[in-house]
Amino acid sequence: MNTAPSRFLTARWEHLAMLSYEIDPGVLRPFVPAGTELDDWNGQTFVSVVGFMFLDTRVLGVRFPWHSNFEEVNLRFYVRRKGSEGWRRGVVFIKELVPRFAIAWVARTYYGENYVALPMQHSMGNPDGPGPRRVSYSWWFEDRENMLELTVAGDGQLAAAGSMEEFVTEHYWGYARRKNGATTEYRVEHPRWQVFPAEGARLVCDVAGLYGQTFVEFMRSPVSAFLADGSQVVVHKGQVLPT
Repeated sequence: MNTAPSRFLTARWEHLAMLSYEIDPGVLRPFVPAGTELDDWNGQTFVSVVGFMFLDTRVLGVRFPWHSNFEEVNLRFYVRRKGSEGWRRGVVFIKELVPRFAIAWVARTYYGENYVALPMQHSMGNPDGPGPRRVSYSWWFEDRENMLELTVAGDGQLAAAGSMEEFVTEHYWGYARRKNGATTEYRVEHPRWQVFPAEGARLVCDVAGLYGQTFVEFMRSPVSAFLADGSQVVVHKGQVLPT
């Protein structure tokens, strides 16, 4: 178990809009970091587009002006690695979008993650009202607006055991492949999140330009769409796995 000095980043992750798509595992195998293997749910392999808010972000306990509250949108998939305590279920990011160059630089430098800085904004419609609420994240790529949008209503609840919502949200490790082929592993702490099934979901995205042509045919219609409420999170310092 990691102790307090291993903490690298603390923040609140809130309003996590999650759209998941079934994909041919062969598309993902070139991205799988050494020492891990693809994780699946009921024999199916998925990628997820996730948009959320980073709030009150602190790196090594320090809160940097103009870099503590911001949007992120990422495309990720799911892997696992056998640790001393059993399977460690984690995520691998194809690409992560943020609105600040310095944030992208820190993530690329310390974790080897594929962060890109683009103009971004968000919108929270009717966040506290009794009716449906809309959550959207927008970013500009090649002078065109892209958008991830969810509409939800009603009360949230913890993801049911064995459900796809549990599979998507209950991964507590991150893995990244470095340029030299080595793998960085880091732990992410957060409590279980409440989830709100989406009444409507929309992704307007230059998939080919951002992620590659091979992803286009699989990212047309999500098989799962929901909003997670989020929580305080701790991202621990990464460690390079032995080769």
